[in-house]
Amino acid sequence: MKKRRLGSSSLEVSEIGLGCMGMSFGYGTVADKKEMIFLIRKAVELGVTFFDTAEVYGPFTNEELVGEALEPLRGQVAIATKFGFNIGGQGLDSNPKRIRKVAEESLKRLRTDHIDLFYQHRVDPNVPVEDVAGTVKDLISEGKVLHFGLSEAGIKIIRRAHAVCKVTALQSEYSLWWREPETEIIPTLEELGIGLVPFSPLGKGFLTGKMDQNTTFESNDFRSTVPRLSPENLKANLAFVDLLNQVAQRKNATPAQIALVWLLARKPWIVPIPGTTKLHRLNENLGSVSIELTSGELQEINTASSEIKVQGERYSGGSALLINR
Repeated sequence: MKKRRLGSSSLEVSEIGLGCMGMSFGYGTVADKKEMIFLIRKAVELGVTFFDTAEVYGPFTNEELVGEALEPLRGQVAIATKFGFNIGGQGLDSNPKRIRKVAEESLKRLRTDHIDLFYQHRVDPNVPVEDVAGTVKDLISEGKVLHFGLSEAGIKIIRRAHAVCKVTALQSEYSLWWREPETEIIPTLEELGIGLVPFSPLGKGFLTGKMDQNTTFESNDFRSTVPRLSPENLKANLAFVDLLNQVAQRKNATPAQIALVWLLARKPWIVPIPGTTKLHRLNENLGSVSIELTSGELQEINTASSEIKVQGERYSGGSALLINR
């Protein structure tokens, strides 16, 4: 597994990370803890050095899982976690006092003395981002945090935060079927020397090719509320999977692998964090790093995908907090 540097920062991580949220939150039935500890440690064995979690995943249980799994391997890995939600209440809370509280509690759950990358999970319209960045800058000076990140922030917020405390990475949804960051976000990150960490790089499982118009989700699986994953929209959106399949068959690969290779080829400072609870999926995702697409194949994917119109929004109206910029 090769490594990538997130922007112009000193944070160097495996070119594919592991999103751990789904191991204990969001996707219906919670996976067995012992099995997930094994999976996380296996990922390290396979070369993964970048693990993503957040206090809100569970809440708290995902950080505890990641902390327990990585405690004996801490020196080999970088852990990213997040603050910004009002746990136990409603909405967002990036009050400086709250940020400090989250940092202290996350350190305990993660069984570590420092957080490698500390993201503001979502932009809080009630707290100036300068105050947020200043608080994290203080935590960095104290050695409790090494790098500052933002998640799903727009370019104005990114610039304002970066002016106070260098932003190492932006985490945002980015994949073959959500290319909105290409318009303004990616050029801004390139200008400022900020890395991009795409979450849902496989479209919440859709780009694996394992869904069709008959796919249904458990009521406690948040994907059951995602408009673009409704039966009628799934059927229309399968055009993306058909495109990936065409290329995958020629490369003796899977649609998921082509989707990840395409992302890796976009910029050398992009590090996707696909999540999984299955060992064979972990192996499949990591296997994508050995696949190379020619410039012609990349152009073929770019051109064909740009002509497909995505059907359905990426979040339901009730999830406005998830996309506030």
